[in-house]
Amino acid sequence: MLHILYFGHLVDALGSASEDFELPSSQTTVASLCAALAQRGAVWHSALIDNKSLKITVNKQFVDADSQLKDGDEVAFVAFMVG
Repeated sequence: MLHILYFGHLVDALGSASEDFELPSSQTTVASLCAALAQRGAVWHSALIDNKSLKITVNKQFVDADSQLKDGDEVAFVAFMVG
């Protein structure tokens, strides 16, 4: 299970500040997690895939899309509206 946190305008856009997410065994990277969450709809896709201001941390360390995830990780998505 991953613990996911949302910060900045993502809280309002996605309607949640946090959630627990069961990590499928086939989805072991940050990119695959983003893709799985983006399947929830257009708002999710825009927030997690098409968002140039998105920063992601795993266990409080900034990471890139190919970083590996494991059960028990805390993933935070941080994005702020520009302009």
